[in-house]
Amino acid sequence: MSDASPTPVKRPRRGRILLLIVVLALIVAALVHLLWPKKPPRAAAPQVVTVATAVLGPMPEVLSELGTVTPTATVTVLPQLSGYLTSVGYREGQDVQKGQFLAQIDPRQYQINKQQAEATLAKDRASLAQARADLARYTQLNERKSIAEQTYSDQQFLVQQDEAAVKVDLASIAQYDLDLTYCHITAPVAGRVGLRLVDPGNYVTASSSPGIVVITTMKPTTVQFTVPQDSLASVLRRMNGGASLPVTAYSSDNSKKIATGTLYAVSNQMATSTGTVTLRATFANDDEALFPSEFVNVKLLVDTLQNAVLVPTPAVQTGAPGDYVYLVNANNTVSVHKVTLGPSDGKNTVITSGLAAGNIVVTDGTDRLSDGAKIQAAAAKNAAGGKTPSTSAAGAASSSSGQQKSAPGAAAASASAAS
Repeated sequence: MSDASPTPVKRPRRGRILLLIVVLALIVAALVHLLWPKKPPRAAAPQVVTVATAVLGPMPEVLSELGTVTPTATVTVLPQLSGYLTSVGYREGQDVQKGQFLAQIDPRQYQINKQQAEATLAKDRASLAQARADLARYTQLNERKSIAEQTYSDQQFLVQQDEAAVKVDLASIAQYDLDLTYCHITAPVAGRVGLRLVDPGNYVTASSSPGIVVITTMKPTTVQFTVPQDSLASVLRRMNGGASLPVTAYSSDNSKKIATGTLYAVSNQMATSTGTVTLRATFANDDEALFPSEFVNVKLLVDTLQNAVLVPTPAVQTGAPGDYVYLVNANNTVSVHKVTLGPSDGKNTVITSGLAAGNIVVTDGTDRLSDGAKIQAAAAKNAAGGKTPSTSAAGAASSSSGQQKSAPGAAAASASAAS
């Protein structure tokens, strides 16, 4: 056997070439990816919103409260003495006048008592006449010193006693006359009687419950309601200035206007448990539309703000910044703008600070917006609700930039979406 060593095997160069090609291809691909111009990212579509223009106008300052119809008088007619009812002179639900007959108590016992008092009066008057005649004789005898001084003095006292007895008798007769008057029960006030509480034949006693009848005044009437203590100062300021504040009553569902009256009284104390004070308004109620103890919605017109900045109420948002609106900028974008709110009538809201007349705000579509978002205005309205000719929001905003740099100005009233 030969001792020759094995011949070494050489690695083929073909694998190296393939590896080199792959590396070069990766380098070229990376360079192409880095150097090739990229397409600009597609911009987000602008949000379609509804906008409106802030305007100057009047705004009534109205307090809306829940009220109760409170009659000026509710009287329970009670008997003043005891006896059987012989008749009842009213019909249930009837309107009665002051002094009208309501019921009759049997007067015979009181008539007898009066006759006895009159007899006693006649007797005491006769005694008084005799005592006065004796006093006249005793006076003459006393002047002549013919009787004792004690006798004369006793006769004077006797005359005074008889005079007092006559006065007692007269008072008794007057009392029985009053009792006879009380037997004939009449209406103490004008109004409407309720349901019958007693019938003829019932025995009633003085001040017995439930009484003879309840009378409630229907016209005029009042409505009682409360206002919060924060609103009291403006009400008192207007009343102390001599202003007559109108009050309007609406139905319980606020769908129908019932009557119009005037505020006439403010309570002298505030309820500490609720922080409210009670007010009362008077109503003529000629048509009797306001019914006693009925619940009504009350609107008190305290004042009217003139030349106030008005925006539609849907434009006002509340969130982390507080009260704010989305203000339309000159480049068709919106920005969050904090505002201070004033009174509102439900349709429009007063902006006391933060906006000026002519500024454009978003009224619909705010749930999809954020600060700096692009918008496309669908329509432009002013705070009064009127539409304006369609133009771009940016054009409307730029035309008003001379009035206010931070937001579109008064000329933006013609703003709307580009078609």
